[in-house]
Amino acid sequence: MTARQTWTVDRLHHVLPHSASRQQLLADVNLTPIEELPAVLERWAAVAESLDAAAGRIETARVSAKVTGELPLDLAADDRTGEVLRDAGTRDARGRAAE
Repeated sequence: MTARQTWTVDRLHHVLPHSASRQQLLADVNLTPIEELPAVLERWAAVAESLDAAAGRIETARVSAKVTGELPLDLAADDRTGEVLRDAGTRDARGRAAE
């Protein structure tokens, strides 16, 4: 797809990869006041274009994960869940402070 193509709500709906995002698009379109609708649709078009631009990297990562069992190094996860929970002062299921 080109950088500034003509989008319709239907095309936006089909390009979104998850049902939750498709439902959010439809909710936004249905619940947004008409005068604010162009800005909302522009944001969704930007999301669709971003997904389209990332399609090649996504496919490369999928193939890499299938072949090697790992993501490319530039996409490796950096799990900081423990740090976030500790900083938030949350407690685990047993009531202990997160480490």
